[in-house]
Amino acid sequence: MLETYWQLFLAFFIPNIIGYGGGPAIIPLIEIEVVSHYQWLNLQEFSETLALGNSLPSPIATKMAGHIGYMVAGVAGAIIAVFATVAPSLLLMILLLAILYRYKDSVKVKSMTLFVRPVIAVMMAILTYKLLQNSYVDSGALHSAGLIICAYLLLERTKLHPALVISSGLAYGGIFLG
Repeated sequence: MLETYWQLFLAFFIPNIIGYGGGPAIIPLIEIEVVSHYQWLNLQEFSETLALGNSLPSPIATKMAGHIGYMVAGVAGAIIAVFATVAPSLLLMILLLAILYRYKDSVKVKSMTLFVRPVIAVMMAILTYKLLQNSYVDSGALHSAGLIICAYLLLERTKLHPALVISSGLAYGGIFLG
């Protein structure tokens, strides 16, 4: 069991230590660890965890870590995964706060951020492609396209809250695809 705890720690610590840009930037990294590397979840379960995490308030990475950690190793696993998720930020804040505060308006620091955004966009596009591909295989083209179009219209045209759109999608899936 100690090995599982260590693996949980690494699976969430590494993406959070190297992932720059918050939740959206580290979700693909977590997916690689949880689905591809350790195989604790399949892509469908990961996408459901992501949808659940998006529908609740607070940072997505901690919610996903808690849920996945609990699924893998119970309450202790959830605690370890959440700690591993917040530890990099906590350590960096403590160790580098003075330096960051001193150079926060630096042109070089701001330029570095501009170079990171395209990388995050590509990683999110790859994850989206994987989720769409999985949806097509599991649910079919008609259901997938219908859900995408409905979600777009509800989010962009009617400005419905994302939690309600996700809940509606879950209800649809439970009724028509379950």
